[in-house]
Amino acid sequence: MYEPNVVGDWQEYDEHAGLRVRVHRLEAAEPPRGRDDAAVGLTYFSVRVTVENRGARNFCVHLEDGQFDVRVGSDGEGAFIDWRNSQFIEGFDVYPLRRATAVLYAAAPEASLGLVDVQVQLRVDDEWADRRLWVGCIGGAEGSVTPAPAGAVPGGLAHQASAFLRDQPEPGTA
Repeated sequence: MYEPNVVGDWQEYDEHAGLRVRVHRLEAAEPPRGRDDAAVGLTYFSVRVTVENRGARNFCVHLEDGQFDVRVGSDGEGAFIDWRNSQFIEGFDVYPLRRATAVLYAAAPEASLGLVDVQVQLRVDDEWADRRLWVGCIGGAEGSVTPAPAGAVPGGLAHQASAFLRDQPEPGTA
């Protein structure tokens, strides 16, 4: 069964040796250039997506609008993505042992922020990499997910993520 990454996890790209990506710092945050009128009544949050090159050659990386999908709540409803406030990676050469980070600002109903899914599709050297998914929540510790909501469908994403995390050893043990 496919298990999603947890916010904070690194994900390697087999097709691009040494390149890895992670979604991290999922947190409540106001956008730097003010709220969008379309987000009235919604709670803003930000998420960072970092691309790291641990390989031997540089990669030209693109992570722009349209390469992110953010879903919230147990029903996976789309979050409002504030493209004007977000910061993207637009054709940046990531050299060995270097990183580049995109910052995405989004908004959703506060009650739905207990489960946030972030899907990323990176473009590297003008080739599309596979889509990757991270699961997290606003207000939780990095690398944690809230328990599956009551009534969550067994086999649903929230249930799978919670079951996976319960089975993992605590950091520092093993």
